[in-house]
Amino acid sequence: VQLQASGGGLVQAGGSLRLSCVASGSIFGINVWRWYRQAPGKQRELVATITSGSNTNYADSVKGRFTISRDNAKNTLYLQMNSLQPEDTAVYHCNAVRNLFGYWGQGTLVTVSS
Repeated sequence: VQLQASGGGLVQAGGSLRLSCVASGSIFGINVWRWYRQAPGKQRELVATITSGSNTNYADSVKGRFTISRDNAKNTLYLQMNSLQPEDTAVYHCNAVRNLFGYWGQGTLVTVSS
């Protein structure tokens, strides 16, 4: 499974971005999709999860601002990010899990200026 993330960039506080993660290869059996982020000098943080049954879960820090979704026809995972704050600045990575094995994309940088 190959994951290609995109959509990062520089945005002012209060702005929005939508991240995309296109999956290719054998994605049969992938049942959990996640977005993680890692800010400079900090540990990686789980941001949002969506299951094959479309159940979602979010970190407390992004609840009400971020929305994770999937377009199965396009094999694409999304993260809609609204009301961005400087503390959201990080490299965002998509992740797919099959049989407890995780696949990772290369990350896309989100920078939020104050």
